[in-house]
Amino acid sequence: MITLHDYWRGRDVTHALLLSVDMRTEAARTVELANKLLVLAKTAGVPLEAIAGVGSMVTSGWRPPDVNRATPGAAQYSLHMTCQAIDLHDPLGEIDDWLMSADGQRAMADLGLWHEHPSATKGWAHVQTRPPRSGRRTFYP
Repeated sequence: MITLHDYWRGRDVTHALLLSVDMRTEAARTVELANKLLVLAKTAGVPLEAIAGVGSMVTSGWRPPDVNRATPGAAQYSLHMTCQAIDLHDPLGEIDDWLMSADGQRAMADLGLWHEHPSATKGWAHVQTRPPRSGRRTFYP
């Protein structure tokens, strides 16, 4: 299971003044929904793998603006900055494959989650709690 500690990656301490109460609430919601999604994925037979030496599946959680600017390929207004997105370790694309399936799409719809297309996220699965402009469950960034 993912914890808020995994999501923050210590940034809740180093950048504490940038975290609002609303952002902390969003982070808790994002982690809760990601955990529900992972339970459904595991039940469907998707192998889940923590990052070696880290013990967590979170490749990217909350990103303060300076961290976001230093993150290659990050969107200028990334939902990671508002605690509405999480990237999950997916080295073989098995989470992404499941999310692209009818069962994965249904799971995301039931939970109120959206997912960046796997072609844009090699090695991780990006999931967010706010719909993209297109409204598509799986979208191109």
